[in-house]
Amino acid sequence: MNRRKFITTASIATGALALGACDKPATSTASQSTNSEKFNWRLQLVVSKNLPIWSDGVIEFARKVKLISNDRLNIKVYGAGELFPAFELFDKVKDGTIEMGHSASYFWSGKVPGCEFFTGLPFGLNADGMNSWIYNGGGLKLWEELYAPHNLVPIPCGSTGVQMGGWFNKEIKTIEDYKGLKMRMPGLGGKVINKAGASAETIPQSEIYTSLATGRIDATEWVGPYHDYIMDFYKAAKFYYVGGWHEPGSMLELIINKNAYAKLPEDLKEIVTVCAAETNRHMLNEWILKDSEYYQKMLQEGTVQFKEFPIEVVKQMKAFAKEVIAELAAKNEMTKKIYESYSKFQGIYEPYQEISERAFVKALKS
Repeated sequence: MNRRKFITTASIATGALALGACDKPATSTASQSTNSEKFNWRLQLVVSKNLPIWSDGVIEFARKVKLISNDRLNIKVYGAGELFPAFELFDKVKDGTIEMGHSASYFWSGKVPGCEFFTGLPFGLNADGMNSWIYNGGGLKLWEELYAPHNLVPIPCGSTGVQMGGWFNKEIKTIEDYKGLKMRMPGLGGKVINKAGASAETIPQSEIYTSLATGRIDATEWVGPYHDYIMDFYKAAKFYYVGGWHEPGSMLELIINKNAYAKLPEDLKEIVTVCAAETNRHMLNEWILKDSEYYQKMLQEGTVQFKEFPIEVVKQMKAFAKEVIAELAAKNEMTKKIYESYSKFQGIYEPYQEISERAFVKALKS
């Protein structure tokens, strides 16, 4: 459809739409639906419905889609567990039980090798880099290709920014301190700490605090100061490590049943894409704001012991990360293709960061 006509009709702010003017999913097909047909969809989150920023952002996404479509696409949002357990989400959207889900792609690593690239890699791209690679550097087309055999259409929809290193009940002084450690850490970060002798676990958001407080796990990571504070992790662990090498710019996803998506007329597909892009922008900005505020809150309260990983530990983790990523890239032709695209982009992005963002930070501290 004509984008200018869409903008006029939808009445969305120009800036928000400009962010969303990315390529539509390659799986998009023309629909014979009339512009008066209404669609009632269900969307389940992989987290609880009352989790600020994450669930709020998705609820607002659904509200905007309903408003801009003049009630033609109504998306009802459910929290994890309301319709089915959190980690059944991928299969339930795939088989059409519901039309939509919202999650982080690395939760599906056991089903779709290579999906980890689209949340983020240890020592990989930050949020700006992820957005650039996904939207403009070819990442989205690869993501669509990866999910197509699973009857799914992926759309970027949220970013946490760089995360923190996690909460521990013992200090990490050497790499040996990871041996025997039980830590909640999904994705490739979990595989990295496994190489250090830890036992990584993937635990739903609703169970993390209890698992940490009861000793079922010894450590956990989640996102950053805001969420970590309101989830009371500081009451269950002594040390808060900064520098989340495992997730430097985590992206979240919408997953849509491909059959349901194909039935939407083109303007509704465009509305979903644009509103998801606006949600992606809003979530990242909100997380940066709240994490900044709650970092100051923790400092002022003085109850949290902030720590930095020793440089030798970081170096060893980086070496393990290279092994883990190489193993993933070698799984099949698709993971190799994604790895090559990601690596090529990172190869030009990182040198520019050195002379731009990082050079500015050094100057700021001088």
